[in-house]
Amino acid sequence: MLALRVMVAGIGTDVGKTVVSAVLTTALQGDYWKPIQCGSEELSDSNAMKQLLDPSKHCIHTPSYSLPMPCSPHQAARFANVRIDPCAIQPPVTDRPLIIEGVGGICVPLDEEVLTLDLFQGWNCIWVVVSKNYLGSINHTLLTIDVLKNRSIPLLGLVFNGEANKEAESVILKMTNLPMLGRMLLERKINFNTIQRYAEQWSPQMTRLIH
Repeated sequence: MLALRVMVAGIGTDVGKTVVSAVLTTALQGDYWKPIQCGSEELSDSNAMKQLLDPSKHCIHTPSYSLPMPCSPHQAARFANVRIDPCAIQPPVTDRPLIIEGVGGICVPLDEEVLTLDLFQGWNCIWVVVSKNYLGSINHTLLTIDVLKNRSIPLLGLVFNGEANKEAESVILKMTNLPMLGRMLLERKINFNTIQRYAEQWSPQMTRLIH
């Protein structure tokens, strides 16, 4: 039986996917994988996970591609004189839940023909969408959900990042008919203890929906 796979998708870049991925990895007692990362190794999401997760309990799998330029994968690959081969990107084998962090938004190009969404949708994942409150986020969230639903991608729910915005969130939840899985508040510092605290808060909702 294939282990649970959870894809953490964002409505754009810098919306909180990495922190949410750390919380879900902890809450589900799983492993973490970022298939493609762009930017310096020191500041990479995989490296950040080493500070946010307990290495004795979670495996941080090696990315299929690590590209040094902090930009879209297709552009970062061109700078690195590398061709991204989608067939070479396969989820690691594990008997534990695998939390996969996406790249930027959902429609990010790997090259001039293939989007990350084209690749990720074939991995038998349930998807969690991270929405960050800002002017325009309603539009970005609804567009993201609409694209995923049109591709018949199974959606677990939404995580909101930032202080509550009742007007925005209520219309998003009603129009998407998706549950709210949790909220990330603005934290002065994100560290291992922060992740543990959110994992405890979100675990009941996550367990109920998945099982």
